[in-house]
Amino acid sequence: MVYWTQQSALLLGVRERDESTYGIDTETYDVIKGWRANASYFYIAKEFVRDNIDVDILEELLSLGGLGIQYCIKTERAYAGLHELKDELETVEYTEFNDRYNARDIMARKKMRDLVNSDANTVTNVFSTLLER
Repeated sequence: MVYWTQQSALLLGVRERDESTYGIDTETYDVIKGWRANASYFYIAKEFVRDNIDVDILEELLSLGGLGIQYCIKTERAYAGLHELKDELETVEYTEFNDRYNARDIMARKKMRDLVNSDANTVTNVFSTLLER
């Protein structure tokens, strides 16, 4: 299996047709690995393609939510390799974990706004400059 971990391009929807733009051919990939997204990630993507976020802070922005990594299973071969770990399944209380999720989301959004508005976001190495290469 082949993994591709360029999170910024994955977030922006890199597919086989984007090979000419990004230089990445994912057609032969069984699995693509990237940041797990929620609604705040779409804000980041939108601001990135509007040239409001510098590439240099993109990975840090994507990791602020603490949601972890997700995998896109693209092929039957990859799917066939999956198996359930029944001994590791556990029941969790919805309200407890929902409250934790909401608190983490509020904190991540604050950190995201702070980083976007900081001096670290130089807005010089932005999306449109990637297209010029």
